[in-house]
Amino acid sequence: MIKRTALVLSSLLALNACEPKPQRNITNVETATNNIVAKDVHTQSNANEVTLSHLDMDIKVDLEKKQISGCALWTIDNKSKVKELKLDTYDMIIDSVAVDGKQVAYKRGVVIPHLGSALHIPIEANSRQVMVCYKTGPKARALQWLDPQQTHDKKFPFLYTQSESIYARSWIPCPDGPGIRFTYTARVTVPKGLMALMSAENPQQVSDSGVYHFKIDVPVPAYLMALAVGDITFKSIDNRTGVYAEPGMIEKARYEFEDVGKMVTTAEGLYGPYRWGRYDMIVLPPGFPIGGMENPRLTFCTPTIIAGDRSLVTLIAHELAHSWSGNLVTNATWNDFWLNEGFTVYFERRIMEQMMGRTYADMLWELGYQDLVKAVDEIGPSSNDTWLKLSLEGRDPDDGLTDIAYEKGSLLLELIEQNVGRAKFDKFLAGYFNDHAFKTITTEEFLNYLNQNLINGDTALINKLNISAWVYGPGIPANCPRAAQERFTKVDAERVKFEKGAVPAQLATTGWTTHEWLQFLRKMPATLSVPQMKSLDDAYKFTTSGNSEIADLWFVMAVRANYKAAYPAMEQFLSTVGRRKFLQPLYGEMMKTPANTEMARQLFIKYRGNYHPLAQETLDKMVLGKK
Repeated sequence: MIKRTALVLSSLLALNACEPKPQRNITNVETATNNIVAKDVHTQSNANEVTLSHLDMDIKVDLEKKQISGCALWTIDNKSKVKELKLDTYDMIIDSVAVDGKQVAYKRGVVIPHLGSALHIPIEANSRQVMVCYKTGPKARALQWLDPQQTHDKKFPFLYTQSESIYARSWIPCPDGPGIRFTYTARVTVPKGLMALMSAENPQQVSDSGVYHFKIDVPVPAYLMALAVGDITFKSIDNRTGVYAEPGMIEKARYEFEDVGKMVTTAEGLYGPYRWGRYDMIVLPPGFPIGGMENPRLTFCTPTIIAGDRSLVTLIAHELAHSWSGNLVTNATWNDFWLNEGFTVYFERRIMEQMMGRTYADMLWELGYQDLVKAVDEIGPSSNDTWLKLSLEGRDPDDGLTDIAYEKGSLLLELIEQNVGRAKFDKFLAGYFNDHAFKTITTEEFLNYLNQNLINGDTALINKLNISAWVYGPGIPANCPRAAQERFTKVDAERVKFEKGAVPAQLATTGWTTHEWLQFLRKMPATLSVPQMKSLDDAYKFTTSGNSEIADLWFVMAVRANYKAAYPAMEQFLSTVGRRKFLQPLYGEMMKTPANTEMARQLFIKYRGNYHPLAQETLDKMVLGKK
């Protein structure tokens, strides 16, 4: 099988044989798709030997104890007739295990950093069901338990999960790998008066009993398992889209997402039908550590995209695009993460181009390119972590969740489009999503499919694309495409005027979008003077901006310039925003000088409890120096 794959791929890669190739990782789990075997080094389960086809959960959410308890019933097929089933767990209390209704003696494996401990369950050749009854531990990395004061409305406690990359194992005993898919049903009991939602078919009204039932009848990997519990209400957008949020946020959220139904239709026009039924979103409390999470049927969103002018809904286009790239066609391992995010960024920008025009999309491409340059500089231009195909054995897979996968991956697809033509590439991508629907795929499989269905051994095209320099090479390849700069050229001209002494009133900024303002601020000199900062602030009110993207960049500039007039608003921002994208650069800037380092430590200690455990881990290292 592997030899056959190598032969097929050779026509695509032979002209780039001088590029280094990653060593294959070895683990106990192999995900077989289309005769290619993917090694997953981040699960201790043996799902390659025992098929786990369906999960039936019955759990209770205790918001006072901050604990989930209940049972997970797995339907299995011991196809290899092995003597045990191994599941992933992390900081989990196991109460009992039963196989086909009979209690069995189980064992816990040694705790491995990041991976947790394997749960070893004895099974027979004909075993069909395994039930694990359990409780979550206090260090469950997927869970953020919020006290009322940490929510938007400050009335009721709240719980939400974040299972990507390998954190589902901290609230469900499961085979926790992206290449392992299963269907699920769930019965979830929560305090009366609160609503529960999952990445499944969802209610739109609060249950009087506090009991909710969920199901999803298409297979999903564990990282797409999601749960939210709180004082939540629902507003419809159209017949298949809607938004959930706390009551005090729902009207703002509904207004912001007015065009989401149109987005779904636009996406379908590009690459085929949306296959998940409804597309709903939930705006979570401020501590959510990322911009959005593409949980099937229910995108989890940060409130930082609620700007009041629909200017940041590109994030929704991104999470929607995951309904094709990532959720429908899933990377087999975290080493293949670019197949998830690179495709999604490309798709997101095609959606936005269709809805907002080419020059608008060009701004997204250019800002993304700038993010890629920054990521490569920070990681190191010769580092293997700047390859698209990663090698994460022995490491937390979150180490690979960088802008490399997003921006370098999407730019490779843009390069291919430019060389084969958009119509031809669109037809290819539509076929790719259809042919691999509800399946997993490796990097090598994709290259194989690309060669067979688009490149067809065209050596001139192979040489021009130089794909191995992208996939198995560091940094930014020489043939990286750049977007047109029509709108940013005008922005840069106004910025230069300001640098030469023009006052803001003399600048032509009317009608600028968020992206133009970001370009304007990003390209400013490294350190502006306090008078320059004040003149910009007086004119454009950056310190009090409700746009989180602009505000965060402005606060970074304020720290750099020692513009203390912005510090009270910056503290308010840090007290209410939990998104790592904003926290890391802002705390990171403060850590550059002794005086500001002390400020960073004081602010972080003060507001640490408002941040998700994943953000806490990141900032503990950055600000407090913890290992």
